[in-house]
Amino acid sequence: MLLLRKEGILNMDKFEYYTYCYDTEGWSGGKVDVVRLQAELNRLGEDGWELVSGTSSNQAYGQSRSLIFIFKRKLNY
Repeated sequence: MLLLRKEGILNMDKFEYYTYCYDTEGWSGGKVDVVRLQAELNRLGEDGWELVSGTSSNQAYGQSRSLIFIFKRKLNY
């Protein structure tokens, strides 16, 4: 996609996206190993991924089986 300006054409940045699904622990879900989750988020950040959004996949009574995170990183070409 290109943006037009008075002085000419401006190329827009391009991104790739990654969906990371973190499965919670426990019999009915809902338990998060914070150390493991933080290590994975830091690993993705070191690889150039930026966290854009996060949500849970709610089950009954507020329990969550998984947490879903959306990441993006700029394409360099």
